[in-house]
Amino acid sequence: MGAVYRARDLHFPKMIKLVAVKEMVNQARDPVMRKTIVQNFEREANVLASLQHPAIPRIFDYFTQGERSYLVMEFIRGKNLEQLANEVEGFLPEDQVIKWAIDLCDVLHYMHSQQPDPIIFRDMKPSNVMINQYNDIILVDFGIAKPFQTGQKGTQVGTEGYSPPEQYRGEATPLADIYALGATLHHLLTKRDPRLEPPFSFADRPIRKINPAVSMEFEAVINTALQYNPEDRFKDAQAMKEAILTVARRTGVLSRALPEASLQKGAAIKPLWVFKCEDEVRGSPTFYKGNIYVGSYDHNVYCLNAASGEFIWKYATERGVVSKPLVVDEQVFFGSEDGNLYAISARLGKLIWKYATEGPIRSSPRIAQGHIFVGSDDGYLHAVNSTNARRAWRMDTGVAIRSTPFITNDYVYFGTEDGDFFCVDFGGSIKWRFKAKRAITSSPVIKNGTVFFSSMDWILYALDEADGWVLWRFRLGKPSISTPATVERYVIVGAADGFIYCVDESSGKEIWRFRTENQVNGSPAVYKDAVYCGSVDGHMYCLEYRTGRLRWKFSTEGPITGTPIIHDGILYFGSIDHRVYALLI
Repeated sequence: MGAVYRARDLHFPKMIKLVAVKEMVNQARDPVMRKTIVQNFEREANVLASLQHPAIPRIFDYFTQGERSYLVMEFIRGKNLEQLANEVEGFLPEDQVIKWAIDLCDVLHYMHSQQPDPIIFRDMKPSNVMINQYNDIILVDFGIAKPFQTGQKGTQVGTEGYSPPEQYRGEATPLADIYALGATLHHLLTKRDPRLEPPFSFADRPIRKINPAVSMEFEAVINTALQYNPEDRFKDAQAMKEAILTVARRTGVLSRALPEASLQKGAAIKPLWVFKCEDEVRGSPTFYKGNIYVGSYDHNVYCLNAASGEFIWKYATERGVVSKPLVVDEQVFFGSEDGNLYAISARLGKLIWKYATEGPIRSSPRIAQGHIFVGSDDGYLHAVNSTNARRAWRMDTGVAIRSTPFITNDYVYFGTEDGDFFCVDFGGSIKWRFKAKRAITSSPVIKNGTVFFSSMDWILYALDEADGWVLWRFRLGKPSISTPATVERYVIVGAADGFIYCVDESSGKEIWRFRTENQVNGSPAVYKDAVYCGSVDGHMYCLEYRTGRLRWKFSTEGPITGTPIIHDGILYFGSIDHRVYALLI
């Protein structure tokens, strides 16, 4: 009925972007059958388009030409579990199978938790699980996956030997995927293909009689998943995962984790380009119309070609620049530790105007309604006309402002170095004020009516945008100057204890934490299914943002204290080793 091709996406002429193109040839003569086949193929496209998870291929396009329909999907480099099992002499190690099982439970739990209707995979088996080049699992072939609706019968689909009894009756529920996962794990550990055995006969093939190296605890988990009656299995994928984690703790698998596998990409990453400044790069870069703009402690702001790293121009101030440049309408706005706010030409690097404050500017500028808003160590929040540098107003807080303002709905939100957090209108009048116990250097972000920021008092705060009421507090391990990143229901932030934290945006409950080797003073950035964050240990980390699992880390020769930016699949960031890096991710 079709094939899968490896193809190149020509929308990206300057880089090789490979995709998988799944082709379906509809040769049915019966009009009703033809329509049904097309609808099933479209259903696969819709299911993939609705899901975003590291273990699920991304879909880029869907189209039909004549009798052929096509899905354009993420290209997965690697092998499936059936191939890997067949290539190994003897049996696969239990440790490795447990690790895969935990990851598979994660993705099934994600699918089964979809609203309003759970997504049932219905075809879990070793050949439908890929292991990519980073040793991550990827589910493939969603051709028979479908939303589950209580009381609705489906067709008798699935793979004989892996499908549970109820699936043959067209009654597949999320518990059908639990059974199929159990059958998949049984196959991997015993090399006994259930398609070649009598139906539902796993009890006649005890795992440990075939492979004595498997622990009794893990065998018991798989046997529970393989129960004939759905109600005798685990109640859901999360419960199965917890049972496997218990096995992993008892058998020592967690302490024998395989981190080196997840770091293979980091070791293989080569920068697209590296540009060396004359001093430290502590701040964050900005992308604008094919160029990168970034400040350095050598007193300069640089303009570099984003594709090649080629030097275009630099503009010299009288002291270091940690402020992130703001580029709007061909003008670059930034602050310097010489106390000036600058506006220069984005194309030529020539001065347009400068505005003097009475202290270093470490805050980054923001623009709204024709005015630049920026904090200064002189204790004022300044509102400056973006065209002529005239001051519209300034608000006296009495203490340094290093937090970058966040502007939304005609209000400006920012913190100060004595722990005050303000919401002010565009005239500088205070709407509300909140007091933390220590400095707020972190810059706020606002999502769904909630203001998120961290503080030197060890707290990540969530305040109501309208009145500053505390919705929740999350206790970090040490102080934080990191600006949170938000994605889906997650809030991600770094702290001086060396951890990157992820908490639930509604409840403030911890979802995961990841330990680096030193303070995390920089701020995370999210791109597609990953979060990128630098550490004082000199590494740029790439983590799956839903699980906190490390994909890779890239080493520089100095601490990374700024926030990375990502554009068209390229990660840009600076390091205290004086360099600006561009990594193709």
